[in-house]
Amino acid sequence: MSSITARLTRASLMEVMEKEYILAARARGFDEYTIVLRHALKNALLPVVTFAGMQLGYLLGGAVIVETIFSWPGIGKLLVDSIFARDFSMVQGCVLFIAVLFSLSSLAVDILYAVLDPRIRYDMYD
Repeated sequence: MSSITARLTRASLMEVMEKEYILAARARGFDEYTIVLRHALKNALLPVVTFAGMQLGYLLGGAVIVETIFSWPGIGKLLVDSIFARDFSMVQGCVLFIAVLFSLSSLAVDILYAVLDPRIRYDMYD
């Protein structure tokens, strides 16, 4: 997962470094370190944040398989054991917990969008 994230960050950063506002920042005399960190990286992180948010959902689904195979105690093992024991209230609770975690990760991604990109605003009265 980290190698894909690094490749996505690099590709996105290379694409952003060709934009006109990077050229304008260079013309204003900023050093390359400031240009990359303050101007380019903020805009290049939007696809990376999206990818990381999606990966969190995949990790939650993978926890069920990994915890069952290796008999590690956790929410995934509890879910599988509850399914085999036909404890439907526990199954519903585990699925609800995983769904809430996934929803909270999506909310965190949306909030990070607004933090990283000032063009994105979430006004209720707009």
